[in-house]
Amino acid sequence: MNRFKASKFRHTEARLPRREVSAAGRSPPIGTGVAGAVGPGLPADVVTDFDFSPFDQLLLATGSADETVKVWRLPQSGQDMPSSAGLTLGPGGGPVDMLQFHPTADGILASGTGKRVTVWDMEHQQPLTGRHGRTCQFLPATSVSTMLVPGLKQWAQVGTSSVLGHENNKDSRLLWMGSSDCLISVGFSQMREREVKLWDTRRFSGAMLTMALDTSPGAAIPLYDADTGLLVLAGKGENLLYCFEVAPAQPALTQVTQCWTEGSTRGLATVPRLALDVMACEVLRVLQLTDTALVPVSYVVPRKVRGDFHEDLFPDCTGTLPATGAQAWWAGDSQQVSVTPGVVSLHPARRPTETFTSPIIACTRLQPAPAPPAASPAAPARSHCRAFWVSRQQGGLGVPWLWLCWGGPRALTRPLPVPGPSSRFRHAQGRVLHRDMHLTNLRGLSLTTPGECDGFCANHQRVALPLLSAGGQIAILELSKPGRLPDGAIPTIQNSVAVADLSWDPFDPQRLAVAGEDAKIRLWRIPEGGLQETLQEPEAVLQGHTEKIYSIRFHPVASDLLVSSSYDMTVRIWELSTGREALCLQGHTDQIFSLAWSPDGKKLATVSKDGRLRLYEPRRSPLPQQEGPGPEGARGARLVWVCGGDYLLVSGFDSRSERRILLYQAQALPKGPLSVLGLDVAPSTLLPFYDEDTGVVFLTGKGDTRVFLYEVTPEPPYFLECNSFTSSEPHKGFIFLPKTVCEVREVEFARALRLGQSTLEPVAFHVPRVKKEYFQDDIYPPTRVWWEPALGASAWLSGEDRQQHRTSLQPADMTPVSRAPKEAPARKFVPASVYLQEKSDEQKKEELLSAMVARLGNRDDPLPQDSFEGVDEDEWVGAGGEYVCVCETLGAGPAAPLTPPGLRRTRRDPGTPRTTPAGPRRGRRAGGGAARPVPAKGRPAGAAPGPAAAMGPVPAAGRPRY
Repeated sequence: MNRFKASKFRHTEARLPRREVSAAGRSPPIGTGVAGAVGPGLPADVVTDFDFSPFDQLLLATGSADETVKVWRLPQSGQDMPSSAGLTLGPGGGPVDMLQFHPTADGILASGTGKRVTVWDMEHQQPLTGRHGRTCQFLPATSVSTMLVPGLKQWAQVGTSSVLGHENNKDSRLLWMGSSDCLISVGFSQMREREVKLWDTRRFSGAMLTMALDTSPGAAIPLYDADTGLLVLAGKGENLLYCFEVAPAQPALTQVTQCWTEGSTRGLATVPRLALDVMACEVLRVLQLTDTALVPVSYVVPRKVRGDFHEDLFPDCTGTLPATGAQAWWAGDSQQVSVTPGVVSLHPARRPTETFTSPIIACTRLQPAPAPPAASPAAPARSHCRAFWVSRQQGGLGVPWLWLCWGGPRALTRPLPVPGPSSRFRHAQGRVLHRDMHLTNLRGLSLTTPGECDGFCANHQRVALPLLSAGGQIAILELSKPGRLPDGAIPTIQNSVAVADLSWDPFDPQRLAVAGEDAKIRLWRIPEGGLQETLQEPEAVLQGHTEKIYSIRFHPVASDLLVSSSYDMTVRIWELSTGREALCLQGHTDQIFSLAWSPDGKKLATVSKDGRLRLYEPRRSPLPQQEGPGPEGARGARLVWVCGGDYLLVSGFDSRSERRILLYQAQALPKGPLSVLGLDVAPSTLLPFYDEDTGVVFLTGKGDTRVFLYEVTPEPPYFLECNSFTSSEPHKGFIFLPKTVCEVREVEFARALRLGQSTLEPVAFHVPRVKKEYFQDDIYPPTRVWWEPALGASAWLSGEDRQQHRTSLQPADMTPVSRAPKEAPARKFVPASVYLQEKSDEQKKEELLSAMVARLGNRDDPLPQDSFEGVDEDEWVGAGGEYVCVCETLGAGPAAPLTPPGLRRTRRDPGTPRTTPAGPRRGRRAGGGAARPVPAKGRPAGAAPGPAAAMGPVPAAGRPRY
């Protein structure tokens, strides 16, 4: 029966914090204060791994490339870092690859060096064991700790047993599942898929369960919480966090949730359970380290009653006191931390207060730290963070520590960066528009266009889509005619050769330029209203290149000008009105990945496979004016002009195939990039689109599901991250439309077309605003009149320069928000909890009693019915009359025949003539309205009591319910 029992964690939600909470240094993510590990007393060699003691939160072990293990006692808050390590273990015969403290015994540390696993008695500074025949990858230990398991590249070993683990020789990880006999391993299959396996050490011949995750190349970091059975997986350089519930008894691995984060994962750690917000049903908290922030991700189980402690969600957890010492453990004492005070409750009122200080390194009092010296110009540059750990928080007391290891020539530690300015578009949202605007039933799309091509192109009227059929066919679809395409053949352009790139003329929406693999450029003219029949003859053919053409771009300012790049290492500028080659640019030594005109049309920038950026002034010289270093990787790159044409943004790869973006000052290319930002690991080249009105750049690749958004500024930090857009399935292409198609009434600042497997969907990016009835003039500055050329091709070639006009997007019936009437500031609401925290218990009790008395009112005050005028005597009718009120009584048995005038109902006996007006007569009282039963003191003087009065008082339990 338990096999099919629903899990209490199946609805667990992953919650990301607000952006201002994610960046540490100003708001500690753990909630009780954070001290970064900073100071000169750190290892002088490269730190390879490190671990905190599970019992003494100030005890840190570090391994380095100098083959030694150093154990440090960190200072309390406000004190200086130690000048030297408390003790040094080793050398161990090679660089230390991994470290881990014993989970139950104090003074035991395991280290992995190449093929050697060493268990250290730190008190006597002596090794206790061991050697293995294969390279050690990961070294976990059980909470029972009768065995240490080295995770090998392909083999796992327990005691004297070994088994083939993951078939691929890429990095793998291994974890014990709490105090059970089961293991979790994460690695790669023979098909290079990331996979998770469950193992039972009692039956170690094969895995109990194997589940494939995805095909991402990044090694997965596993975090397992034994108390909840939740397993969190995150790949380095990726933005996705998996959460699974592990049930080894079935066995089963059930996905609970997925969480997309804004930053790429550089490291991952769990916060100790004693630091969880148990009253908010937080069962797990993961800290994600990105390039710029430390992001806490909370896993919460939704419960109707919040603010209570749920025993079923929070069983007793392992405490902070060791169960045994090093010598006792080595002598055979494998006692688990399961007796008081080893196991502690998470209930806030029953939290432990005792702490433990390991006697391995004496606790010394240190003087306050002096002011840190200024950074030396010769200090090595910081690279990406390798990993980090979080020390155990002892009962919510003390100072928890974060330890960061920054790779480089020396092991440097730095505090987490203080967050800089945020973008006004940080809350931008992307949404797919209604299905009525989609183009569906697309068939036979070509997915083999070169990486230098965007895959398809669009203007404000129509879309051009290359097809897979022979002859280089191109489908032309009208955006004004959305819906399902017919199942039969549609009119196309017969380009006769495969399409390499294509582009619409911005000044002539009916002219399409197509570059073919035969080194020719064909110009096609689309009839008004769209294609009605197949086109076979182009308007013109441009010839001059001797090798395959990769990219073509129209001039942004002058009409009838087109630029093309080819594998013949040349860039040619064509005058379309005459069909001739006007200019030819030289200087490239390898394939040209991308080219882009400057916004004013004066300059041309290229990035090529030889890793160089080049800047040309075509009318002055055919050789580059400047050259600078580009992206390191040779897999592909794109570039776009930003910040008014003063800067260049380049997207590419680094030497480890990580996608990143680089920002250059256009007039200082030889100096290299001003800023470099790593994004993720993916095979496709990022295609940038820059919105010159808002300064926002959109980045995505063919085959991606995510679109990155950054606001680019000419001042540090240069890239301000905004919300990204994520689709449910990979897109084959992502093209942005002109600014004039945006719906300004919905504060839409960009619109794109997303090409799916068989659909073309419009995606709108907008900024959430409250006063949408006003024109948001801060979002919509005057935009360039892109559809009108500033000059002709011959004028530009002769050296003339002009700029296009600008126009406002403001509708005639909208008022700019800058001129909206100012509203009085609303009174800020302060929760009652703020005031309650500042008052004593006696004050709270007194205020509560006063509020209850005020709610009940004063018993001496007159009742509302005391002011009634009463009822005339002739309005009372006896039981045999026409009007009798039968009142429902509560708890008094059958209803009693009472006759309060305000509640009587009409009843006429058969055959009795009507002698009074139809309908009930209402009593009179001050202020009007129906009268209720009148007490004795409310009757006029001298009036006889009515029939109800003769019945005596009505008990409380039998009072009529009105």
